Amino acid sequence: MRHTRRPLLLVDIDGVISLFGFDHARPPAGRFITVDGIIHFLSQDSGARLRGLAEQFELVWCSGWEEKADEHLPFALGLPSGLPHLTFAPAAESTERHWKLDAIDRFAGPDRPLAWIDDAHDQTCAVWAQERPAPTLLVATDPATGLTAADARRLSRWAAGVSGGSEPGQAGERG
Repeated sequence: MRHTRRPLLLVDIDGVISLFGFDHARPPAGRFITVDGIIHFLSQDSGARLRGLAEQFELVWCSGWEEKADEHLPFALGLPSGLPHLTFAPAAESTERHWKLDAIDRFAGPDRPLAWIDDAHDQTCAVWAQERPAPTLLVATDPATGLTAADARRLSRWAAGVSGGSEPGQAGERG
């Protein structure tokens, strides 16, 4: 099936762009910024990788930062301002799904292909991705390194496959 709109790329921030858990004696390339009094270490390469992916995807912030992502990250990362963001309802105490899934479903609907980069996918995310009617790719990051060049290449290949109607065929990846 050929899709006429670019797939969505849902981008988490903490653990993807804002790194943590790395060896402070040998930090990765990047710089510290302050957002609302909280210090974040931004990966030096994440902005360029996201700009490259924006040619194949529609970028969407998928983070508890919500609207603050667009207030603080476009200038810091060299991204365009005005990217959409998901808004999350307060988590129910007895929820059986990952806390971001309801907002993703509301935003994307069942038929829009999407890839989701996050450092905290759980088993409910994997099940959701497998059961979702549209092509869906989960990309897990290590919060100490964030979005890597290999992740960006994987996303680019997947987007090309979705646009061309091919099926990548790996678990969690459906075209």
